[in-house]
Amino acid sequence: MKTNLTIRVLALNYIAAVVVTLIVLFFGLRGTLWSDLYGVLFLGFIPVFGGIHGITLAKAWGGFQSAVGRGIMLLSLGLISWGIGTYIFSGVYNFILSVEVPYPSLADVGYILALPLWAAAMIQLSRATGAKYGLRKGSGKIALLAIPTVVILISYYLLVVVARGGAIPTSDEGLLKLFFDLAYPIGDVVILTLATLVYGLSYSYFGGMYKKAIYTILFGFVLMYVADFSFSYTTTLETWYPGDWVDLLFTTAVLTLALGVAMLDPRAQPQTRT
Repeated sequence: MKTNLTIRVLALNYIAAVVVTLIVLFFGLRGTLWSDLYGVLFLGFIPVFGGIHGITLAKAWGGFQSAVGRGIMLLSLGLISWGIGTYIFSGVYNFILSVEVPYPSLADVGYILALPLWAAAMIQLSRATGAKYGLRKGSGKIALLAIPTVVILISYYLLVVVARGGAIPTSDEGLLKLFFDLAYPIGDVVILTLATLVYGLSYSYFGGMYKKAIYTILFGFVLMYVADFSFSYTTTLETWYPGDWVDLLFTTAVLTLALGVAMLDPRAQPQTRT
């Protein structure tokens, strides 16, 4: 499938998601068919569709035979895994079974699997660009340690001290929720740190035609962190519902990641494979 067509399909789907979010919000349709189908029609479709297209791009880079191809492949598989998690969350629980989705649930298998896939993708891109040598330097090691540590402390403060009043749950269910509440934003920031270092330590490689693609992917991981944190926070306060502003934020995050992957199309501009 052509990249331009993929981008148009993703953009149209996102516009429809924004419209539905506004309809659910302003017409009070929380818990209705409009709300329950949001994940199936938009939040699951965008990452799966974008991920499938990314796999075709990875093949154009040589697939698993090249580091860039492996990086794009892993980014795409992460998108697909995340989308499958959404289909389980929205399609199975919300639409088919019509039950309140437990958190954590089976959907979290798809969501949590996306994190190591995306992290591995950043590592592969670092190998392709030579950024791995920069990570051996003191500044690279300090950044890789300091940034996640700061964000972990901030996330813990807001999700435990602020949202829970400092109370640590004692039940197995409560502890499991707390684990995922912290695991998602922490995983996101580790990936974002790797992505930032990959770009910062290899600007000469990505500083040309693919600079915008890397910027887009970086911004996508920023949005994913904010969305994961917002979801954990609103579910703790019991204010989240399908198709709300948090879901739209997730939709924006996966759209941005999918667009970033699509912009790494080697067929648009000739590029030496690494």
